[in-house]
Amino acid sequence: MTCLISMAWQKVGKIAAFCLLTMILSVSAQTFTNPILSGDYPDPTILRDGKDYYMTHSAFDYQPGLTVMHSRDLVHWEPVSCALKEYLGSIWAPDIKKYKGKYYIYFTVARRPRTNYVVVADSPYGPWSDPIDLKLGNIDPCHVVGEDGKRYLFLSGGNRVELTDDGLSVVPGTLKHVYDGWPLPDDWIVEGFSLEGPKVYRIGKYYYYISAEGGTAGPATSHAVVVARSESIDGPWENMPTNPLIHTASDLERWWSRGHGSLIDTPEGNWYCVYHAYEKDFLTLGRQTLMEPVHLTADGWLRADGGDASLPMSKPTTEWTPIDRHERLGEFRIGLDWKFYKAYDPQRVQVRDGALTMRAQGTDCGSSAPLMFVAGSHRYEFEAEVDIVGEAKAGLTLYYNSQFNVGICFDRQQRYRVRRNELSRRGQTNGTTHLWLRLRNDNHVVTGFWSEDGITWHREGWAQEISGYHHNTLYDFQSVLPGLFVQGDGYATFSHFKYREI
Repeated sequence: MTCLISMAWQKVGKIAAFCLLTMILSVSAQTFTNPILSGDYPDPTILRDGKDYYMTHSAFDYQPGLTVMHSRDLVHWEPVSCALKEYLGSIWAPDIKKYKGKYYIYFTVARRPRTNYVVVADSPYGPWSDPIDLKLGNIDPCHVVGEDGKRYLFLSGGNRVELTDDGLSVVPGTLKHVYDGWPLPDDWIVEGFSLEGPKVYRIGKYYYYISAEGGTAGPATSHAVVVARSESIDGPWENMPTNPLIHTASDLERWWSRGHGSLIDTPEGNWYCVYHAYEKDFLTLGRQTLMEPVHLTADGWLRADGGDASLPMSKPTTEWTPIDRHERLGEFRIGLDWKFYKAYDPQRVQVRDGALTMRAQGTDCGSSAPLMFVAGSHRYEFEAEVDIVGEAKAGLTLYYNSQFNVGICFDRQQRYRVRRNELSRRGQTNGTTHLWLRLRNDNHVVTGFWSEDGITWHREGWAQEISGYHHNTLYDFQSVLPGLFVQGDGYATFSHFKYREI
């Protein structure tokens, strides 16, 4: 009898466990947890084209720039094209829109003097046109069509300008100030007022003017998404009584400086706000892309449903899972997964049969224009088999900018540690031109490894802590990216590339 009871209980237990697992998987399939793009994906701009979504981000000093991402469910994304293949300067706050069958990306080039450009394509998959200089100041352009059928760009500081019918130039003499922003409370601790990042949408009878205020970095409570509305593109603009729509209230929250939001709807009529934020204790990852559901209230305003953005939230019902972007890193898809720092010369690199050959450049890591990718993880390592030719030094780096970097490299004489471009000798290579190298980033602590056969690994006797490598201390709006570099004279081939989270 005891045996029979035990068998019955085990059967019931297995059924209960199966039901519980099914319920958990069902709930998981209906929810997502931020971020939707981990790592440095700032200033998101997004559009829906039927059942497809397309998004791009600020490129800053990484080239090729303006990588266009595609999704079917707003949660999983894959890169499909690259809209900018030349270095114009630091690329800020783009806006991607579809108008009469064509796709446009308007963006700021932060140089002196600042100006704004546009590229256009017949498909978000490209090819994209050469960049066209609008010869227009201000930053953060946003394209919108008014009730008069004319095309406009809204800009930082509450300014607006009219575009020509083709959207490729500005109508002279039409720049004017149209919005003063939402007055920030006196007790808010922010980086500055910084009325920027406009996104304007026609929903029902209203135009909704979505702005960023408070500054994109600085204190945890700096950034915010604020809302105003008007029945006309010409205003007057009424601020939402319950502003802000999204904001970090305390440095105890996981996500800091939440702001620069874009609205997006689903075919079913649900609304979401996509924006960026820094992760507490991991500012080195840059501004990551987050999302939360929002809804229109009975009185025609917007409300956010995500709280502090750290808990699971409801997602669109469409199920779509592309290949993880990290799984294709060994293909060296430049412009999709990989990008250079500032200097991009297509003649400098060759990809063949899973190997990347890169010509040496510069005299140190910072001047070598390394080739990098977004990891977006707290703990990871990456490795490659490296062959050098000539008087080149080649290796792996964790790179913030041309002054702040760390890594491991070798030449025919020595293995080296790289620290802020300076090399320190770690051991003789005795004329070899072939090594395996590995870098590990474990919660900001970086260590290096080397191997002669890719099987037996040796850890170098150094470690470096890089938690201070972020915008609040070093400026530049960059993040720590893993990458490959070759300096000196000659070239190097990188093969059998591997990335894994640890």
